[in-house]
Amino acid sequence: MIFQDYENEEHFDEMFDDEGVCREHYQQFKSALDQFSKKKLQQLQETTDKAQIAMGMTFNVYHDNKGVEKILPLDILPRIISKSDWVTIENGLQQRIEALNLFLQDIYNDQKILKDKVVPKDLILSSKDYLEPCIGLTPPKGIWCHISGSDIVRDKEGTFMVLEDNLRCPSGVSYLLENREIIKRAFPRLFESIGVQPVSDYAGSLLRMLRYLSDKDQPTVAVLTPGMYNSAYFEHSYLAQQMGVQLVSGMDLIVENNKVYMQTTKGLQQVDVLYRRIDDTFMDPLTFNPKSMLGVPGIFEAYKAGNVAIANAPGTGIADDKAVYAYVPRIIKYYLDQDPIISNVPTYLCSEEKDRKYVLDNIEELVVKETNAAGGYGMLIGPKATKEEHAKFRKLVSDNPRNYIAQPTLSLSTVPTISKSGISPRHVDLRPYILYGNDIKVIPGALTRVALKKGSLVVNSSQGGGSKDTWVLYD
Repeated sequence: MIFQDYENEEHFDEMFDDEGVCREHYQQFKSALDQFSKKKLQQLQETTDKAQIAMGMTFNVYHDNKGVEKILPLDILPRIISKSDWVTIENGLQQRIEALNLFLQDIYNDQKILKDKVVPKDLILSSKDYLEPCIGLTPPKGIWCHISGSDIVRDKEGTFMVLEDNLRCPSGVSYLLENREIIKRAFPRLFESIGVQPVSDYAGSLLRMLRYLSDKDQPTVAVLTPGMYNSAYFEHSYLAQQMGVQLVSGMDLIVENNKVYMQTTKGLQQVDVLYRRIDDTFMDPLTFNPKSMLGVPGIFEAYKAGNVAIANAPGTGIADDKAVYAYVPRIIKYYLDQDPIISNVPTYLCSEEKDRKYVLDNIEELVVKETNAAGGYGMLIGPKATKEEHAKFRKLVSDNPRNYIAQPTLSLSTVPTISKSGISPRHVDLRPYILYGNDIKVIPGALTRVALKKGSLVVNSSQGGGSKDTWVLYD
């Protein structure tokens, strides 16, 4: 039996309950996997690694002296989510994105939520991601956050919680799609029989959503990339190819008469919709960062004139701020008059004196995060850190409290994962992707990120994490 040595530790395990009994939605998978030997599984894992390299599924790590280009390790054992659990996730994310979109429209226009003191005015206006040039704007169709990727975890009781929101340029969906193709080949018969919801139409759904933003019958869509040295360049080129649209950089675009054109072999062609993978302030050196070499001079004026739609809309970064995250339950209640379907992780705002004192006194037990950092950078995991690191972060928090939040160290759920010793539990999170066009659609699958090191809680690819295919069942 392949799972006979599987140690279900003191965490919520997605496959086995506290008594070691396989959960119902995993039973068919377990029965099939019991027919495999450890050697056969290891061979499948090695074949998967080679397939990723052959497909060019790489990303860049900027702070690694051993080389920047790496594959995102794919563990062959999928994470399986029941239909009932997925309905909770789907409803919770649709509610969250609807409220955040209303929040963005409000804070750049009437600012009712600030006047009613539901969210502190200083919290918004002090954020570097609140962009004054966007004040008074309403994006096409009133949609700000077209593509989102919220990170979800399960606590010790198995309850889903949103860990953070990603509304700027969330990455990883290409790995979700390619992981599915690889794992389908690894377990072809099982995949067909178990009833897994497909994710293959993501590119089609993305293209339909982008076209919806334009009033033209056949709008020209393009993907705007910072270039081949960006950490997610594989994804930019992959999505452009899958949608059948042009991949362009700032050098390929020009603005004339407040309209955006791309240079082609047949001359200039107007671009109606841009899926941008460039941060807000690098988009236009005339409006934002004058030193930016990545953007397009004049593109913001073309956007304001209504001649190009941009996804996600400039200014959405404020909703990515981890300090704003702490107020999302109140934001949902304010705009929708509903309680959150999926709760936040309890969060301490270091800008608040009482919270800051608690964080400084208990930093050894907490996870401290920089409010505008991503990829696992600017973060301290208190129980795993040294005294020197505790002292360093105490000073950082004291010197710039607005820049930090803290959360309890969660006991993330575990999923069976291939390891050197066989199959072992490893901690995971979940990043579903949400598209907001004529409706809010949650793709029935997600990027499961897994901490490949035993006991590690850090799942970020840039910090040594890997990924899993995520199977959402029909029933």
